[in-house]
Amino acid sequence: MNKILKYVGIAILVLGALWAAAFFVKSNSKSAITYDTTNPFTASIEKKTVATGKVIPEDEVEIKPQISGIIEKIYLKEGAVVNAGDLIAKIKVVPNEQSLNQARGRVKNAEITLNNTKVEFDRNKQLFDKGVISSQDFNTQNLRYDQAKLELQNAQSDYQIIRLGSADGSSTANTNIRATVAGTVLEIPVKEGDQVIQSNNFNDGTTIATIADLSKMIFEGKVDEGEVGKLAIGMPLKISLGAIQDKSFDANLRFIAPKGIEEAGAVQFKIEGDVTVEDDFLIRAGYSANASLVLEKKDDVLVIPEALLQFDKKTDDPYVEIEIGDQKFERKDIEIGISDGVNVEIVSGLTKSDKVKVWNKTEPIKIGDDKEEESK
Repeated sequence: MNKILKYVGIAILVLGALWAAAFFVKSNSKSAITYDTTNPFTASIEKKTVATGKVIPEDEVEIKPQISGIIEKIYLKEGAVVNAGDLIAKIKVVPNEQSLNQARGRVKNAEITLNNTKVEFDRNKQLFDKGVISSQDFNTQNLRYDQAKLELQNAQSDYQIIRLGSADGSSTANTNIRATVAGTVLEIPVKEGDQVIQSNNFNDGTTIATIADLSKMIFEGKVDEGEVGKLAIGMPLKISLGAIQDKSFDANLRFIAPKGIEEAGAVQFKIEGDVTVEDDFLIRAGYSANASLVLEKKDDVLVIPEALLQFDKKTDDPYVEIEIGDQKFERKDIEIGISDGVNVEIVSGLTKSDKVKVWNKTEPIKIGDDKEEESK
């Protein structure tokens, strides 16, 4: 009797264990995730690219001295608005001692030559008046005399230029540095007491000031080689500046570089755009800027959020999962068009009535066959 009860108890325990195992397996086989769905919708979509760069004046004029010397006085400050001819600075001429000595010696030699020539001229003039020499001989001597006077004048002018900076003894013309164009003084890289040199064949010369018209600005930036082929001269741009919040400026693309520059392993092409500057805003030279360019635009097309897309790991073809029953989904291959980074155009494969599976944010999206098996 005891054996029978013992065997019955063991059987009950075994059956209970089997039932518990079956219940656990069945409970865990059910999906604990409920997926939302969304329908495709109609919208306008733009494919854009953003070029980073800066806003600079269209033309910057560098003011350089006509003579070498030392900055004696600076009359303006950076940021001043000037007209052509306004006085910027004054230079004090400091002549080179060797050049000054050579010029002084040249003047003395010219004076000696002139005196000797004058003596010869006076003597030949007396002989010519008496009919002793011919007119040709007298004219030759007269020419030498005129040349000697001209040589003395040139020597004296060179001496005055070296000593004072001007041939007429007044250094105002050369020592006064004036604006050559109207605009804003962007930079004065020198200060009083600095030595400056004039431009020559071996040196660009010292820049006294840089002037530009801040009402004529251009955007200068770079785009990647993968997008430069889609650009065209005259395309509209939207310029946003880091220094001016909640404001964009219109521009037109005016230049695309024919040659790219490799930077950090990527080839970049320089672009420029004419910026329309409004009177209410002061745009300073060198502001960092971003230019938004519309590469392609389509209106009233069927779209879905790009985050819903999946791609076959073998063919890389796009597809989504659509609902066919209560929390039952199947794969639907689709053809996509342009994307703006948020929504993507649906060329074929979906209608507005289809319910597309929305992936939970906390659940990683699987790609290809593994995802397809899970949906089944």
